[in-house]
Amino acid sequence: MNTTIAIHTETREMLKYLGHKGATYDSIIRELIEIAKENKFMEGQKKILKTEKFHDVNNL
Repeated sequence: MNTTIAIHTETREMLKYLGHKGATYDSIIRELIEIAKENKFMEGQKKILKTEKFHDVNNL
């Protein structure tokens, strides 16, 4: 199912810049979403490393 979303012309140009020959706006946006998901996961991991206490299993 296709839908139309309104974006600024500048945003469209930015999407074009990120794309490659043959890429669709859908494929570019999906790739950006995957990158955002990975970044969100990594930020969560960094937060855990900063706030959680860890024990050395060799010293138990």
